[in-house]
Amino acid sequence: MDLWLPSFQSALSSSPSFSPYPFESPKYILFPVVPNSNLDRRSLFWRQHHSLRLRVKPRCSNRTVAGDGFLLEDVPHLTNFLPDLPSYPNPLQNSQAYAIVKETFVRPEDLVAQKIVVQRDSPRGVHFRRSGPREKVYFKPEEVRACLVTCGGLCPGINTVIREIVCGLSYMYGVDDILGIEGGYRGFYSKNTMTLTPKVVNDIHKRGGTFLRTSRGGHDTNKIVDNIQDRGINQVYIIGGDGTQRGAALIYKEVEKRGLQVAVAGIPKTIDNDIAVIDKSFGFDTAVEEAQRAINGAHVEAESVENGVGIVKLMGRYSGFIAMHATLASRDVDCCLIPESPFYLEGPGGLFEYIEQRIKEDGHMVIVMAEGAGQEYVAQNTHEIIEKDASGNRLLLDSGLWLSQKIKDHFTKVRKIAVNMKYIDPTYMIRAIPSIASDNIYCTLLAHSAVHGAMAGYTGFTVGPVNSRHAYIPIARVTETQNTVKLTDRMWARLLASTNQPSFLNSGGLFQERADGETLEAIDCKKIT
Repeated sequence: MDLWLPSFQSALSSSPSFSPYPFESPKYILFPVVPNSNLDRRSLFWRQHHSLRLRVKPRCSNRTVAGDGFLLEDVPHLTNFLPDLPSYPNPLQNSQAYAIVKETFVRPEDLVAQKIVVQRDSPRGVHFRRSGPREKVYFKPEEVRACLVTCGGLCPGINTVIREIVCGLSYMYGVDDILGIEGGYRGFYSKNTMTLTPKVVNDIHKRGGTFLRTSRGGHDTNKIVDNIQDRGINQVYIIGGDGTQRGAALIYKEVEKRGLQVAVAGIPKTIDNDIAVIDKSFGFDTAVEEAQRAINGAHVEAESVENGVGIVKLMGRYSGFIAMHATLASRDVDCCLIPESPFYLEGPGGLFEYIEQRIKEDGHMVIVMAEGAGQEYVAQNTHEIIEKDASGNRLLLDSGLWLSQKIKDHFTKVRKIAVNMKYIDPTYMIRAIPSIASDNIYCTLLAHSAVHGAMAGYTGFTVGPVNSRHAYIPIARVTETQNTVKLTDRMWARLLASTNQPSFLNSGGLFQERADGETLEAIDCKKIT
């Protein structure tokens, strides 16, 4: 359905309640009729004298596509299924802290582009709604009953997120009824709760772990929503990884099905940095920084003995970002092994050959490996079946110990060279520490974005930076795939140049002078073994 409007201004004057943006009216979006035009960059005169086309969006879709390739990946709003929900002025307009801010509220038309490196004639691409405070809110502060829950594994910064959600709700919006759900998702129906106030959470950011305790699994959508409904909770903040966020999406769907005024906001958490779409996950910088101590220890140990080989195993179940960034930051590492890059031990260009070369030239060697690297080899050698935990993640075998033994056996029995192996596994130590300063700031921004979004009536969304601008992202977008290291990107090339390690991709004539497009795509999709 198309409605022709003579101008933006006349549309507003003819219908005072009409809004061209989904924030105010989720069913509508405006596009200029003139092909390949850019409404935002045109002058006010141009906008007043050119027609605009109003398209009515189907409620089942939060995607809006324009003729110039502009795609808005919008997030749900409570008014999508509660159209008569009243709005109220945002209390921030009376805040002394925001009194001198030039633009206190984010404009409804402010969007964040997913791709910022473009060509002149390329489509405008995917955009997300910019996060931040809105001029109107859909909750009265005195009627808000919020709850927070943490699920999955530990990660530096969880307590900072908890603290800043509580303080943000209290100090910015005057909300004083906040519950902490203890022990993960099952805490909803196990009646494990505590009252959270700024005083209670005042110094928890200085501690590692999670103040609310955590668990894996335990998700029962109906039980959880029943408890939300029984307790009169109307804002739910869920901190967790991709499995937890999928659970948050199910909670939102059930809330929508029951027609409840409950905003569901997700804050993505994974120390591995494998959440899609967002620039990085909180706790990642802390993990990379803390990993330097372990790498330095392995380097000192290895260079202090004859033929020393130090191995450091870092986190990275499916993605090797921590190992890659820690290697680049250290410059003491000779080889980095990650799940995305298959490697082999024997033969020309293999790991054994490279280790022998480094020992002959330098007298020692340091290897950093992600915990997910080489899992298939370990399973084949030990004949163990890879099992899964309560969250559905595979239980990893200790590839670090396996590799240490393989190296020792090869050089002792085959090459007749005595090597001194030093194996360091700091994974649980890194997970348990408090976050560093940069992560604390990042956690604050994530928490505030979630609070602003929930108060503004958005639901079924997660938050995070996209090209350094924080945005509201549909939960499905961050759970449909995992972020992995692309072996064809420059960052991996920088690592190879830094360590001078083999790429492990030259076996069997895989590469000649230059890999073709299909081969490069296969490499990035981890189809080559």
